[in-house]
Amino acid sequence: MSDAKPSSPPSVKSGSYGSHEGAPGFDEVWPVYKGTSFNLWDPDTEIYYDSADGQGMIESLQEKRLSQRRTRSSAFAEQDESITDDPATLPCLNPRIAFRDVARATDSRTLIAALVPGSRVLVHKAPYLLQIEGTIEDETYVLGVLSSMPCDWQARRTVELVMSFGQFNQLSVPDPGEGHPIRDRVVEIAGRLAAVDERYSEWAGEVGVPVGSANDEAVKQDLICELDACVAYLYGFDEDDLAVIYQTFSETVDHSKRHAAVLAHFKQLHD
Repeated sequence: MSDAKPSSPPSVKSGSYGSHEGAPGFDEVWPVYKGTSFNLWDPDTEIYYDSADGQGMIESLQEKRLSQRRTRSSAFAEQDESITDDPATLPCLNPRIAFRDVARATDSRTLIAALVPGSRVLVHKAPYLLQIEGTIEDETYVLGVLSSMPCDWQARRTVELVMSFGQFNQLSVPDPGEGHPIRDRVVEIAGRLAAVDERYSEWAGEVGVPVGSANDEAVKQDLICELDACVAYLYGFDEDDLAVIYQTFSETVDHSKRHAAVLAHFKQLHD
């Protein structure tokens, strides 16, 4: 995974946006996302920076991408020209991982990432990850790790005000390689949690998960705790490490119930 550094989108139109697919003008008007437009496992809080003309965004962002690929430091420079020449491959047209730029160690969570839907543009306070190589399963795995509390715990050790690319790139992501059963489980869980509705049908089909299968709140929370356990296992943590994570994660929030649920899943992984 590599990062792109999108700036505030041009040609932004003022006015409100109908937030549901199928609403009048959905195909023409896109929401412009800021950091609070998404949350963990919630890709659309319906809080937007503004709205924008979709076709205008495609034309403008494609022109910008072609310009940026000539800059060696740009992530687009690493992509094959057959990709960057095709407007249909623009990141804004497809689901992608975004994270909040504004973050503090004193917040309830510091690293807040989500798989935002296609037909969205992002301001610079909501940077995103651009997949240069690998598979959609790799992308889903990264989403799962970034959304877990074990990964967030390490972010809270260094982040003070901003989740900059410098801070983000310091995060460690365990990867035992393709075919590892726990890694595969992380992909499945993250895929189910991310594919909340029909906007993710094509993406979910590629990952191999059903759409909307984790929308029941009890199912969702259990999967989130299992995800924490799987990620902790892949980091090589033990039960004492888990206790440190959940007991020191916040000075104001009691995570003892989540700790207990994660620990139950963690013990099953070692059976």
